[in-house]
Amino acid sequence: MAEPRTRRPARPREEVFATARAAIAEHGLAKLTMAGLGKQLQMSAGHLLYYFGSKDQLLLETLRWSEEQLGERRRAMLADRESTVRQRLAGYAGLYLPEGPGDPRWILWLEVWGRSPASAEIRQGQLEIEAPWQADLVALIEEGVAGGEFTAGDAADRAVQLRALLDGLAVPVAIGLPGADRTEAADRLAAVARALLGG
Repeated sequence: MAEPRTRRPARPREEVFATARAAIAEHGLAKLTMAGLGKQLQMSAGHLLYYFGSKDQLLLETLRWSEEQLGERRRAMLADRESTVRQRLAGYAGLYLPEGPGDPRWILWLEVWGRSPASAEIRQGQLEIEAPWQADLVALIEEGVAGGEFTAGDAADRAVQLRALLDGLAVPVAIGLPGADRTEAADRLAAVARALLGG
């Protein structure tokens, strides 16, 4: 009588996401195969597809996981009332911007943005993932206005403008364009924030 096959337990989702993030950052989603990812995780491609449905869904869930991790750091930093609103705004920008060329989190974002025009599911997921960044920045601006550090104005509109600038500054850093520098990007954001928020 043959020995029953022992079933390998499924990998924790965090391990799947961490491995997927590294693989996507290194090769891009187009070159990532579910079979290749499954091999790295010692899982079958069918098992991965069962849980995620498609590579696009895997990309979206990996980005969501990545942003949730960073969200914990962002919330802790923003809750630090020992720092001024301007210091926390600088901290927010520091978390938002890529660490440097090839930052895995930002490579995920570039992949998501590239797929958004063709997928309502990706667009909706993108909005959900971005919403906490917007809400936290609005709350920070409102706190600055209430405390007299910023001039009065539409906090939501100014948050959208600052995030658009951050995105525009971040992409060249993430893709490694010559001359793009994280420190200079943060300095440029600070200069625009002073002009936009006043105080």
